[in-house]
Amino acid sequence: MDLLKPLIALLAIVNPIGVVPFFIHFTQAFNRDQRQRTIRISAFATFCVIAISAVAGLKVIEFFGISLASFQVGGGTLLLISSLAMLNAEQADTKPSDLNEGDQKVDAGASIAVVPLTIPLLTGPATISTMVIYADKTRHLWELGVLVAYGVVIALVVFLVFSASGRIAKVLGRTGINIMTRLMGLILAAMAVELLADGLVKLFPVLASHVAR
Repeated sequence: MDLLKPLIALLAIVNPIGVVPFFIHFTQAFNRDQRQRTIRISAFATFCVIAISAVAGLKVIEFFGISLASFQVGGGTLLLISSLAMLNAEQADTKPSDLNEGDQKVDAGASIAVVPLTIPLLTGPATISTMVIYADKTRHLWELGVLVAYGVVIALVVFLVFSASGRIAKVLGRTGINIMTRLMGLILAAMAVELLADGLVKLFPVLASHVAR
């Protein structure tokens, strides 16, 4: 297994820079301590989603009797849809109602670190699908440990980006954030095609002979 691909895919999917405008919006009524607490919880929750998906994702699939090839095709399709939304500089899995819900939670003094910041803005079905697919490619326990360690890396990136959200927004501006989101979407689209092709070959072995010609 190419150990760099999962990390690149996670960085493209999670895309914390693209979530910066939402973080700023949701935490605009927070004081410094509340904002720092939100950042810590979001980073930790992101790690939990990635780590649990890597360690237990395959067992969940087996429990529901789903073949990995089918899950890979479904996950690849989901990644492709997410990448298309990113190429249009749209935030995947986000609805206008999320903003209203976020405002209400801020007014109530409740933390919005887990929902909607971590789920679904940072991590969602696409992240879970990616971790399950790459977990199946591992052949040694240390490789699975690397995937879990990537959860720590992504959590650290989320922490650093959110901590610098104010400066990032000023430097990049809305246009810069849109450009970054499109670039990450292009990378994600290429990876999604690879996952789809691999899954389709497993489901329909006859395709492999045609590709080899």
